[in-house]
Amino acid sequence: MVSKLKDKDFSTKIKQSENVIIKYYADWCGTCRLFAPKFESLSTQSKFKSFSFFSVNAEENPIARKLAGVNALPFFAVFKNGVLVRTETSAKLEVLETLLSNYLN
Repeated sequence: MVSKLKDKDFSTKIKQSENVIIKYYADWCGTCRLFAPKFESLSTQSKFKSFSFFSVNAEENPIARKLAGVNALPFFAVFKNGVLVRTETSAKLEVLETLLSNYLN
């Protein structure tokens, strides 16, 4: 399951789980909309159960956007124990699967 995050609860939520993956998107981003079901599907796969999955509207949440250094969309950020460890700009499922696999417990 993918939960939405906003600036007001961003810092708290990324520290509540050891592994966090965040998808940054914008409502106008067609690629972001097309990738959303794939991201949702990854969140239900048992091999990625150690991750908390979140999505952040990059235009409406400037603090969360700045903390991850978002410079393009869709943009993905991996946090480990509340610390940003990796970012990726891609719309390819294989790239995201590899990214997540590198941080499995």
